[in-house]
Amino acid sequence: MNMQLSLKGKTAIVTGAASGIGQEIAETYARAGAKVAIADLNLDAAKATADAINKAGGTAMGVAMNVADEGQVNAGCAEVAKAFGTVDILVSNAGIQIVNPIEKYSFADWKKLLAIHLDGAFLTTKAVLPGMYAKKAGVVIYMGSVHSHEASKLKSAYVTAKHGLLGLARVLAKEGGDKGVRANVICPGFVRTPLVEKQIPEQARELGISQDEVIKNVMLKDTVDGEFTTTADIANLALFLAAFPSNALTGQSIIASHGWCMN
Repeated sequence: MNMQLSLKGKTAIVTGAASGIGQEIAETYARAGAKVAIADLNLDAAKATADAINKAGGTAMGVAMNVADEGQVNAGCAEVAKAFGTVDILVSNAGIQIVNPIEKYSFADWKKLLAIHLDGAFLTTKAVLPGMYAKKAGVVIYMGSVHSHEASKLKSAYVTAKHGLLGLARVLAKEGGDKGVRANVICPGFVRTPLVEKQIPEQARELGISQDEVIKNVMLKDTVDGEFTTTADIANLALFLAAFPSNALTGQSIIASHGWCMN
């Protein structure tokens, strides 16, 4: 990736950024010159990530945020705006995974997953939009998935949530277009994060196959090269979308999946 892509003078909030994809995006944004708020349920981990960025020469802060809690979202976004100024970039990345067949999927788990993925995306977007609209500029990036376009067994809530983010991004692209705000969805394939690591034994158990078979014959079966997508791949794409200079690229979902899904 051409690191001449600059976010100098920009402020970003990345949710779920204390680990995994979110952390890599936050670090990449900081290297590109942005001030980055690490918003996470785990405040200690968020602060640790922010400290590491600051020690590396970037500018970051940790913020406690349960993205499904409207009060916490509004308070966290206000804290960032007070410390860093208007939020220019939102990356709605916080997410969880719960696998079960539909008939065994508890309603409580369904609601929990949708709240984090969809309510979280809506609430964080709503919180930062007034500032973006006031300055006629802003970028919102939702973390979708190949499951924004395709389905897999055992993932009814996750697939539903990731499909829903496409709708939210498209509406925001239309509403925000003449106000200088663009919205896009990044749709990764399988990235070997703690979220995916956790699924390997779960799927092996549910499907009655080995963990190696889950990786080879379930997760990476349809890729062109049998490779996992990396956190760096996704962070570089998030940098490209954040630095892109116009509304030419808005309302889109961009799939990074080693060819698993071609759309």
